[in-house]
Amino acid sequence: MRASISRISFIVLVTVFSSIEASTTMSKDLQLRPTTKRTLAANVSRIHGGETVSNTENSNVNPWAKIRDAIFPIYGKQEVTKFLLIGSIKFFIIMALTLTRDTKDTLVVTQCGAEAIAFLKIYGVLPAATAFIAGYSKASNVLGKKTLFYATCIPFFIFFAIFDLFLHPNAEKLQPSLAAVQSMLPGDATSGGMAVMAKIFANWTSALFYILAEIYSSVSVGLLFWQYANDVVPIDQAKRFYPLFAQMSGLAPVLAGQYVVWFASKAENFGASLHRLTAAVTFAGVMICVLYHLSSSFVERTEGTAQKTESSSGVQDGKKAKKEKMSIAESAKFLASSQYLRLIATLVLGYGLSINFTEIIWKSLVKKQYPDPLDYQRFMGNFSSAVGLSTCIVIFFGVQVIRLLGWRVGAVATPGIMALLAAPFFACILIGFDNPARLKAAVVLGTIQSLLSKTSKYALFDPTTQMAYIPLDRESKVKGKAAIDVLGSRIGKSGGSLIQQGLVFAFGDIISAAPVVSIIFYSVLFVWIQAAGKLGVLFHAQTEMKKADDAERKKE
Repeated sequence: MRASISRISFIVLVTVFSSIEASTTMSKDLQLRPTTKRTLAANVSRIHGGETVSNTENSNVNPWAKIRDAIFPIYGKQEVTKFLLIGSIKFFIIMALTLTRDTKDTLVVTQCGAEAIAFLKIYGVLPAATAFIAGYSKASNVLGKKTLFYATCIPFFIFFAIFDLFLHPNAEKLQPSLAAVQSMLPGDATSGGMAVMAKIFANWTSALFYILAEIYSSVSVGLLFWQYANDVVPIDQAKRFYPLFAQMSGLAPVLAGQYVVWFASKAENFGASLHRLTAAVTFAGVMICVLYHLSSSFVERTEGTAQKTESSSGVQDGKKAKKEKMSIAESAKFLASSQYLRLIATLVLGYGLSINFTEIIWKSLVKKQYPDPLDYQRFMGNFSSAVGLSTCIVIFFGVQVIRLLGWRVGAVATPGIMALLAAPFFACILIGFDNPARLKAAVVLGTIQSLLSKTSKYALFDPTTQMAYIPLDRESKVKGKAAIDVLGSRIGKSGGSLIQQGLVFAFGDIISAAPVVSIIFYSVLFVWIQAAGKLGVLFHAQTEMKKADDAERKKE
């Protein structure tokens, strides 16, 4: 039934966009009748994603066609269908990610404090990410692409359902009391870092949910979506598709956030709210699998880019399969041996470190202002909606930045924005907030900083980072990308958490350590910007080499 609804929805969407395409093309044809056949051929080439026409030819193009080209530069029924199918996968991935992210933050921050995030990322998320990448690396050598996608995606949604139906309702029976945990821990477990550890052990079910939701946030976008998109979207299409993928998926946090605000958070207690959230997450999981099946079938049928369905990806090429069977140590060595992959890893690590430094401080302030779980959940729901809405607005400019100014400018925009907006936030914290007005001002400034940092990440950082993988060979994409997107991002965030954990032990809480955090924050941004500049040069060279290789193959 859901598959049928999905098919009908896409038929309607494709019809609408095809009508726009047809009217645009007709208008161009009418205006191009006096022109030569050569000019007509050039315009047809442009309509189908070919070379850009000259300035003289552009002067004859309908102004509405120019606007359409700027807003939605995707042409023909086949391209529109492909874009909508693949883009909708990311929409539902981000929808589930938003709902689980807001839930994990509400659980951990209200039960254990924002400082617990730093501890969980080191002692929970990092080991779990390491174990996952080990299993995924082995599975990629055994399973075909389709089977690997489902085997990676479905277990997360099964866990989210188990947490809602069994773990959370029976938390009091499954979890030890805080007093019992404090009595078992050495030293004074009522304040400082040991107190945070005690709260984590006393709320281990919420901590487990946080860990799995964090792994899903890296796996879903980094592996499930982008690896699939990089396989089926060539570079020429990627420059037009990828920024619009971010714009399309930017609507998902708006929908998810308002679902939390107007429906989930209106429940009589958090348990009832969790039931409503899990229902939406489960629906998103089903749609991800359905849309993946529809899109992969469409690409196979129209472009002949078949996804391997053999039990082993190396069935057709024994030598290639042997090459891909690498241990974790060999994978790390492979990653370290490539300057190109090292620079991508630096970008991912830079974002993971920098966003972690400001986010934990901000969430600690939000908890002070909204101590009740439902109030905190409602605030985070509105924040998620704001992130999605601002992403949809900013992504339009992001499309133009990447298309007109190039990959390099798009890559350095995110750390530049983060550096600019963090200054007033840190300044407000250093001044102090010993009254409600100052606390509110700090929360507002932190919200703006976090909002626009995430917006620039989704609108510019994600598209440019993922485009950097396209010129690479399959081995670098699969093994290198998995190591960077999952393990690399986890090391970035866990590294930031390790630093902040030490600061919590040294200063008592993360807010008191804000001066030291600000110095480290700007140091990381400097290294990030330097790496983005170097990667821009290599990306251009790799892209030109790939085009030359493709041209040689066509001649043969």
